[in-house]
Amino acid sequence: MADLFDSDPPPAKPAGPRPLADRLRPRALSQVIGQQQVLGPDAPLGAMLASGSLSSLVFWGPPGVGKTTIARLLANESDLHFVQISAIFTGVPDLRKVFEAAKIRRANGQGTLLFVDEIHRFNKAQQDGFLPYMEDGTILLVGATTENPSFELNAALLSRSQVLILTRLNEDDLELLAQRAEAELGRGLPLDAPARAALINMADGDGRSLLNLIEQIAGWKTDKPLGVDTLTSRLMKRAAKYDKSGDEHYNLISALHKSVRGSDPDAALYWLARMLTGGEDPRYLARRIVRMAVEDIGLADPQAQHICLQAWETYERLGSPEGELALGQAVTYLALAPKSNAGYVAFKAAMVAAKKTGSEPPPAHILNAPTTLMKEQGFGAGYAYDHDAEDGFSGQDYFPEGMKRGIYYLPVDRGFERDLKKRLDFFAGLRAKRKARQN
Repeated sequence: MADLFDSDPPPAKPAGPRPLADRLRPRALSQVIGQQQVLGPDAPLGAMLASGSLSSLVFWGPPGVGKTTIARLLANESDLHFVQISAIFTGVPDLRKVFEAAKIRRANGQGTLLFVDEIHRFNKAQQDGFLPYMEDGTILLVGATTENPSFELNAALLSRSQVLILTRLNEDDLELLAQRAEAELGRGLPLDAPARAALINMADGDGRSLLNLIEQIAGWKTDKPLGVDTLTSRLMKRAAKYDKSGDEHYNLISALHKSVRGSDPDAALYWLARMLTGGEDPRYLARRIVRMAVEDIGLADPQAQHICLQAWETYERLGSPEGELALGQAVTYLALAPKSNAGYVAFKAAMVAAKKTGSEPPPAHILNAPTTLMKEQGFGAGYAYDHDAEDGFSGQDYFPEGMKRGIYYLPVDRGFERDLKKRLDFFAGLRAKRKARQN
């Protein structure tokens, strides 16, 4: 850890082979590709640098989008000493040395930008350890994380930092990066237009991944442009970004659910396929698909829930990949089914009412009276047997005595709930007539 202190740097070693990604690392923020939502003149970092008031930051985004590079360049442009650590390999003793070195620099008139990669890997107590050094200006913290900071970082740390979201590089960004790589290599890539497009697609928004792929291609000895088939046979396609326990898991299931709710079967099938190809457990998807039927279709199409349960059972019998087709068919059915969350909303409203009036007993007239004592207490007195009443409906009140009648279920005028709405209105009318007679 001697390099953390203000000692003279060791003599430079003869330059060895450098990866292409390192050779193309930007030397100024103006050279960074993409991320204009944080780097532009009116964006957060642009405004901070223009005003000379850089604050602690948390970069949240996928791998290969420039988090480390931007942090290093921020230090250069702010005249701060750059220190980089990884939460994976750094323990409490190492942190103490980092903080002590930063104190010495501060006493000598220089600030420290501490870049912490994978900051979410630090536990809550370790995260708290940064706070006093952030507050007294010993360090300016820049953390990087691929996980949602709201869930992974302490509220105290977040309150002292600004979270900036870095996004995947788009196709234009990746094409510009490829052109820079060709300029650095001194020659174009031996790919025809479809193969070049396929290469951009393989990178999946990750600039570092693209440069690594280009470096492999640059080593091929060929004088003629290669096509897509040759490219894909020589390169192992990069696995899609999907963490079954991380943000991407929740992002994709949210996309699937909202596509179903939005009646878009094509988008729903796409997100289902993304999760399956990413290695998601089909049983988890089967369970969530049933939930979609209950929450977003409900009684507008009672058959939807049965179809989802049948698809789940079909998967259990066939397994993968054959059984996954049944899940796809269920998703398609849900997307095209009439939508209603009336049952879902009604249940939540009833739960709220139940929590507020949880000690209220049922009205005495609907209580059973199996003993003489209970009959003497009036249990069951005045109960009207609905099958003996006109229209098979007594119109009695079944809510607790003294409690205002709740109205929770409001069916929509779509699908089967259109018929249920007619029934509900019919019984409401009869109930009003019965009540008027009693009065």
